[in-house]
Amino acid sequence: MNKRGLQQLVRLGEDSSRQFKADVTNPDSLAAELVAFSNSRGGTILIGVADDGTLVGLSAQDVRRINQLIGNAATQGVRSPISPRTENVSVSSQRSVIVVTVPEGLDKPYFDRQGVIWLKAGADKRRVQSKEELRRLFQDVDLLQADQVPTGAGVNDLDRIRFRDFLSGTFQEPMPEKDDALLRLLENMNLAQSGQLNLAGLLLFGLRPQVRKPAFVVKAVRYPGTEVTADRYLDHEDYEGPLAAIFDGALAFVLRNLPKVQGSGKSVNLPGRPVVPRTVFEELLVNSLVHRDYFIQAPVRLFMLDDRVEITSPGNLPNHLTVEKIRAGNSVIRNPVLASFAAKGVLPYRGLGTGIRRALADWPAVDLIDDRDGCIFTATVRLTAGRNAPISGRGAPINAPITGQNAPINLPGNAPLTDLQRSMLDLIACDPSISYDAMGTALERDRTTVMRNIRALKTLGLLRREGSRKTGRWVIGN
Repeated sequence: MNKRGLQQLVRLGEDSSRQFKADVTNPDSLAAELVAFSNSRGGTILIGVADDGTLVGLSAQDVRRINQLIGNAATQGVRSPISPRTENVSVSSQRSVIVVTVPEGLDKPYFDRQGVIWLKAGADKRRVQSKEELRRLFQDVDLLQADQVPTGAGVNDLDRIRFRDFLSGTFQEPMPEKDDALLRLLENMNLAQSGQLNLAGLLLFGLRPQVRKPAFVVKAVRYPGTEVTADRYLDHEDYEGPLAAIFDGALAFVLRNLPKVQGSGKSVNLPGRPVVPRTVFEELLVNSLVHRDYFIQAPVRLFMLDDRVEITSPGNLPNHLTVEKIRAGNSVIRNPVLASFAAKGVLPYRGLGTGIRRALADWPAVDLIDDRDGCIFTATVRLTAGRNAPISGRGAPINAPITGQNAPINLPGNAPLTDLQRSMLDLIACDPSISYDAMGTALERDRTTVMRNIRALKTLGLLRREGSRKTGRWVIGN
């Protein structure tokens, strides 16, 4: 780094990744700074820079002294030792600034000599004091998972019928009759430890999990209009019980409050199709139950409004996971036992890293927000017709006249279309990026049937594809 690069760095000011120090004399204070950066995302300490950004610099003697102090602080003042990198940048003929680069630690949590754990808090640092914060820090480095924490519940709190059915259906094994044998089995399956059900065991197979963990529910509300209000709602329910029961109840709430569309040629007495494929909400609800942060005593919130559905989970994305990464299919297991049993059929969990991508493939109008300040993650499903237009009310007919860019040629009437093909064109008019699987789900047909009829529509000149298989869209007409 040269002086110009240093000046550009200083202009950015102090934040959670940069700190200025005019001088350093106290090795314990420096060690605390190194610990804070190592326990967070890493960062840079600029020694020889005043708080206001002035490049005061250090003499050659000070540079030698401080570099020695940095080495001692990083090895003797920190547990475990860390390896910061230093670079001396000349700012005048006689003075230099030491740029100390502290990487994010691989052996978190780090302590100072007094056993204090420090974290960055903006441009400053703070002690880790609460049990919840300490647990989350251990969780981030895979030393502790919330779903493996004992709950105080015993085998008498187990829903034996539910657990018996799981053993029989998944492993073709009978459930032990004696409590001690049952407890050993639960411990071997990572559902209990030290004679108690852990959180995974309680949430998956407990009789009444909310007796011990009352916050772990889904609170569902259907609001009128497009704004969340404090005192007006159309439907409201709290879903509790084991996770499978919570999932079933929350999904049923969504489906009964979701706008419906009437299929072409269908009787008004028949139930309509949800305007958004059911699979989208299956994936998002499972993710909210399996991957939420269970160290936070708060419910999952399901808010339904005229133009959107919001599913908000406690806890932001773990480790280095970002919205962009989960859109690409990356994932981090926050609750490994819950994820393992969900994959065994307890919930409709179809594999690590694929849920969000599958939901987006079936309905691209999903916004994902990782609120690190609020420590929540929100998936917002926009209820849209085509690309952007909001759908108002229930029962908007899917066979309404199609106009604009996607208006079909000589449709209806001239082309010898089946009811299924007309229904497929209706779906495509509402969502030009709809997938084969989403059409199959909406029409209750298999993928092969959908693909065969798509080919027929292409042959008739009524449908074509623009763009790639993954990111393209359907266009009705030539």
